[in-house]
Amino acid sequence: MEIGRYHWMYPGSKNHQYRPVPTLGDRASLLSSPGCFECCIKCLGGVPYASLVATILCFSGVALFCGCGHVALAGTVAILEQHFSTNTSDHALLSEVIQLMQYVIYGIASFFFLYGIILLAEGFYTTSAVKELHGEFKTTACGRCISGMFVFLTYVLGVAWLGVFGFSAVPVFMFYNIWSTCEVIKSPQTNGTAGVEQICVDIRQYGIIPWNAFPGRICGSALENICNTNEFYMSYHLFIVACAGAGATVIALIHFLMILSSNWAYLKDASKMAYQDIKAKEEQELQDISRSKEQLNSYTC
Repeated sequence: MEIGRYHWMYPGSKNHQYRPVPTLGDRASLLSSPGCFECCIKCLGGVPYASLVATILCFSGVALFCGCGHVALAGTVAILEQHFSTNTSDHALLSEVIQLMQYVIYGIASFFFLYGIILLAEGFYTTSAVKELHGEFKTTACGRCISGMFVFLTYVLGVAWLGVFGFSAVPVFMFYNIWSTCEVIKSPQTNGTAGVEQICVDIRQYGIIPWNAFPGRICGSALENICNTNEFYMSYHLFIVACAGAGATVIALIHFLMILSSNWAYLKDASKMAYQDIKAKEEQELQDISRSKEQLNSYTC
């Protein structure tokens, strides 16, 4: 009677399929499986933060140096053409050199964009955290040679960028001298006096234009007008930022050099340890073979 009553209440109960209730072991396996948070923590542990910081610093420094330097060079040419060298033939060589430097800036930006990505990838594949994620991997002589080549190349680039940093300070020094001279002209002690017209700046003494360039020398109120122009203000501050970008690039390359040196030492130690492990395994196998032979001889005797 009870069975009929239940069939009347649930007419489709004959074809009903019951799902198995998860057991305690199944629940434990679900709880023990890694979740999204654990996977994120494990992936973040595989990021080479030192290489990432060095890459960001390198990209920022190169971008500042290339971008600001390119615009500042164009502004410098405009200032020279309008005020210090009205004859085009006097500064023709300087214009060609500045144009060549602008093309070199394009090449530097492209090269360091690619080189920074390569060094970041090398940091990803040599960090110890990635090795723990993907298990043991064998280092080869080619891999160690490539790491050593990156160390040497980064060292050479660091020395080269030290020269670039020193060279980028030259226009900052030149513009600072012009700006300080203008501040002397604007000071209350000299403003409005006859001695103002005797305060001059001769751009020819820096060697960027020849001595026969006309006028080459600007004095007094004309020099003050140059300092008040937008080209002078922008070029001066952009050269400062470009010099700071070159310094940041030098710091980034030194940082990269330390990272690459430590990675190369790690690979060297890892290969040595792998060789020792292989040698120990071979010795263990030889000992096992010798023991099995002794046992076999004892049984035959």
